Amino acid sequence: MVPLGGSSNHTVLRGEVLELECIAEGLPTPEMSWRKEGGELPSDRMSLLNFRRTLRIVDVDESDAGDYRCSASNTLGSAHHSIKVTVKASPFWISPPRNLILAPNETGILNCRVSGDPKPKITWSINGIPID
Repeated sequence: MVPLGGSSNHTVLRGEVLELECIAEGLPTPEMSWRKEGGELPSDRMSLLNFRRTLRIVDVDESDAGDYRCSASNTLGSAHHSIKVTVKASPFWISPPRNLILAPNETGILNCRVSGDPKPKITWSINGIPID
């Protein structure tokens, strides 16, 4: 079975397309199947291509991370391969900061909520000058 060995790793970016492929040989020709360990495949964003050898998931998000298993089986036996999928993400807004208009000596609060993997570092500046 390709990929070789019992397991492998794959990294994909949030919002991108994940394609995992398993190729098995045998007579009679093996039937291919896919599953996600401890979860369900996202049926609304998933398709199986190339005689079920390729699992494709579009618009990947953090919930797609985990262990996927492809299995090839025929009347004479079966073979399996596990693929650990890691989802990385460039910084994205959970809730972006809003403009704030204040009178002199008035106090205001600006919130900045972002996420990503690795976790983004947040820095603040006023008119291009960093705030400590």
